[in-house]
Amino acid sequence: MRRRRWKRVLIGAFAGCAVLVDAGAAAAQAAASTEQVAIATPPAGSAAWVQDHSLGRALPDPATTSAGTVAAFFASLKPAELDRLLTEYPLVVGNFDGAPLDVRYRANRLAVAAERERARARAADHSLDSAERALAASRANDCDHLLQAGRQILAFDPRGRGLVSEVFGDLARAQRVSVLVPGSDADLGHHDQASEPLRSPAGMARALLAEEQRQAPGTVSAVVAWTGYVTPSGLGPDAVTSRLADVAAPRLERLLGGLKETTAPTAPPALFCHSYGSVVCGIAAPDIPPATGADGEPAGITDVVVFGSPGMGVESAAELGGGVQVWATRNPTDWIGNVPYLEFGGLGHGADPTGGGFGAEEISSAGAAGHNGYLATGTHSLRNFASIALGHYRAVSHTLPAQS
Repeated sequence: MRRRRWKRVLIGAFAGCAVLVDAGAAAAQAAASTEQVAIATPPAGSAAWVQDHSLGRALPDPATTSAGTVAAFFASLKPAELDRLLTEYPLVVGNFDGAPLDVRYRANRLAVAAERERARARAADHSLDSAERALAASRANDCDHLLQAGRQILAFDPRGRGLVSEVFGDLARAQRVSVLVPGSDADLGHHDQASEPLRSPAGMARALLAEEQRQAPGTVSAVVAWTGYVTPSGLGPDAVTSRLADVAAPRLERLLGGLKETTAPTAPPALFCHSYGSVVCGIAAPDIPPATGADGEPAGITDVVVFGSPGMGVESAAELGGGVQVWATRNPTDWIGNVPYLEFGGLGHGADPTGGGFGAEEISSAGAAGHNGYLATGTHSLRNFASIALGHYRAVSHTLPAQS
């Protein structure tokens, strides 16, 4: 009983601290939000897919099949077989890491369109209360935006608050690939915000890609805005534990496995991990091996950039394994710096990645303001992020020691 009481006290301390530094009634309401239900199972349609033997052979199980086996399976399909599977099981095909990129884009357009029609029907159903109809209308509107011409939806799952991952740039031809792992409140409804774009995964991804193209117009780059996991809602209890990140990390690893099969960049994809997303990256990092080339020779390690981080679940970068190089930054006006950097009884996320003893390469974020301003135009952080994504490490500016 005493241990449970201490846990409640610590949760309140963490959330309360965040509320105090972020201020306002909205933050207080977020701190009181209920826990989220993590999504660990394959998407709808997976059970029927596994039971489908119409091709005269077993279809790969979405829950257990490796990306390499998935890639081989799709390569073996005849066009008519592929079209039938894509049409009958768009959610399965669209979320299958290892499936061809163009096939996933096609499948997800079907899945998003189906969800839009389902939401429109609910919005027009007067047997539902007004709040439910309003939520359905909002969902339909979000899906409608994803169906605009030119959008490349790599993954879509309408369960819960909705998961969506989008590609910016030409991923199939990209020489440099980046994956943006967002933090709290990222979901279908907040994937792409017009009023404050840098608060959304899509907006951050667009900004990173634009800066890469500015710095290296001759390099083909792509950025994946990956909301492939259920994120914490607001500043509530989920934000101070690793529960959601524990489920998210294997999903991130599967994404990377799929990219290895379907892309051919000149270096491993770089991970850009914002806020709670850095907890996800910290859990996944030890399972990311150093890359090897076709000749079996070392081909580089994965750059992991954490910004606005509450911690990575460890006390030092050395605990993250030899497959990653950690870069870290936090601007002085980011409220996350006032949250306790510790881990006790499953609460908190460990040491500050920008601390001198952590072992990360600390980079400048001069010009950035607040928790969401790291990819704003003209900031050192945006410039540095693009330089790291491009492998231009000598161009990266570092944080200067404080002047006495």
